Amino acid sequence: MIFTTTNNFENREIAEYLGVVSGMTYNVNYSYKGVSFKDMFNMKKYYAQIESGIEEVKEATFQKLNDNAAKLNADAVVGISVDMEISAGGAVMVSVTGTAVKLK
Repeated sequence: MIFTTTNNFENREIAEYLGVVSGMTYNVNYSYKGVSFKDMFNMKKYYAQIESGIEEVKEATFQKLNDNAAKLNADAVVGISVDMEISAGGAVMVSVTGTAVKLK
């Protein structure tokens, strides 16, 4: 599956637009998984753990997008938009939306 934020491909032509597809993942506990109480006060380790957690949530969201596009027998998803919200309470939500297409 090809993902792109653009609306077309170089050297490839879109044969059919199959519809809008999306993926969304919400996780409350991403930032505290595997972090000891002591490490919460080590900002370098704390931020590294948050970054790792956000990456996991993002990858899970793209996998959902891929699964939804595959259900439509798409070759690619164009015009991808990624939205991310992180709350002060430690919750993260990632939403990815695009248009599933068939390529010639």
